[in-house]
Amino acid sequence: MYGPDTKFLVVDDFATMRKIIKKVLSELGYKNVDEADDGKTALPMLKAAVSNGAPYQVCISDWNMPGMPGIELLKACRGDGQLAKIPFMMVTAESEQQNIIEAAKAGVSDYVVKPFNAATLKSKLENIYKKHAA
Repeated sequence: MYGPDTKFLVVDDFATMRKIIKKVLSELGYKNVDEADDGKTALPMLKAAVSNGAPYQVCISDWNMPGMPGIELLKACRGDGQLAKIPFMMVTAESEQQNIIEAAKAGVSDYVVKPFNAATLKSKLENIYKKHAA
């Protein structure tokens, strides 16, 4: 599993959801969590972190956001050589098969449907860790 110093970026346009995810990550032992309110804000943060030599190790992003939705952020990351390998979890209220397939084709590491609990998030993080550690 990820170490306690793992650097997370939580991207969601809804501040309450960012706080919930941050709280769950804190309960799981993670304290190094930054926030962005949409993909347009998150993408420069992801790039700057790489440039500064302290890249984010996991990005957890909402799907539905104004400006740049999570799926577009995912595609931008996968299309950028420096960000292409970052573990990326999509969080959404959308459980439609079509969206899951689109996210999978775009290279999402895992997918969580709201509402979720700490155990679900932990399980998904474990899955992502196994995928990316291999």
